[in-house]
Amino acid sequence: MNSIERFYATINRETVDRPAAWLGMPDMHSQPALFEYYGVHSLHELKLAIGDDFYAVDVPYLSPSANAIFAAFDWYMDGNVDAEERTLTADGCFKDAEEPEDLAFFDWPDPSKYIDPEECRRRVSMAPKDKAVLGMMWSAHFQDTCAAFGMETALMNMIANSEIYDAVNEKVLQFYLKANEIFYEATKGRLNAVLIGNDMGSQRGLMISPEMVRRFVIPGCRRLVEQAHSYGLKVIYHSCGSILDIIPDLIEAGVDAIHPIQALAAGMDARNLKEKFEGKVSFCGGVDTQDLLVHHSPAEVRAKVKELRELFPTGLIISPSHEAIMPDVPPENIRALFEESSLVY
Repeated sequence: MNSIERFYATINRETVDRPAAWLGMPDMHSQPALFEYYGVHSLHELKLAIGDDFYAVDVPYLSPSANAIFAAFDWYMDGNVDAEERTLTADGCFKDAEEPEDLAFFDWPDPSKYIDPEECRRRVSMAPKDKAVLGMMWSAHFQDTCAAFGMETALMNMIANSEIYDAVNEKVLQFYLKANEIFYEATKGRLNAVLIGNDMGSQRGLMISPEMVRRFVIPGCRRLVEQAHSYGLKVIYHSCGSILDIIPDLIEAGVDAIHPIQALAAGMDARNLKEKFEGKVSFCGGVDTQDLLVHHSPAEVRAKVKELRELFPTGLIISPSHEAIMPDVPPENIRALFEESSLVY
């Protein structure tokens, strides 16, 4: 099998020579040590050296932050677009909004002004022909809507003023649906899957109740999934933390795989997920980045990967339990993860 065939077989829960494996997106500060360890000079070369089955492509937003809509929210607050300096708990530009009319001052960005279709095609064209191409769409409407108000205000609005929350969330969703359409049209026939998502979980449980997730997050999830499926793409849905209680809702919304299986979060161990959801959805992740990859030996990493493969002969894309590999993960543990996952039993 090549990587594309392996990806489809894994996510469709069919027989594979070995499960597909994904490195994720190493943090920029962790890349130098990985490059030195593998004797390479770029992330592209690193993924080839490791044996990654995926080639991930970011949406090329032409703005100084991760995406144009978050940059716009930030600009209205303090006149700069350094999104890394802001947190979800900081006040957002709609913190005082009470009625839909109070949103009129905001100049909602047009994705077509921030995304160059030719640059989309160029980035995807760099992917090796036999790798599964993964569009990193994110489309994090829950997180961005919370940022637009400030987390505390957003959560209070969900309860006490859902009309204003819905109005902003709908605008954010419209932005992402249009942005994604530009990317999907530009790369039609070259993408295999996309990663979208919202962080809804903490270490012990959901950040908001399952009922609130179903009311405020799942409908947007469904629209984004349906859009991706209309282009023939598989959808990997991301949420960190313990999201056990709303996995059935994600399945009902049509997601093909759930990422990242934060292994130490409550209820998210691979065995529990297999018992509850085997045959209903696939998964991506499972190799703990909170303790195992940071503090344990390559032999212990190999043992965990072997255990995961025994639990999930297919239906699990072997990957770290967070897509951003941090500098505290020794490169030799990454090698152990990929060498064990690449064995054909």
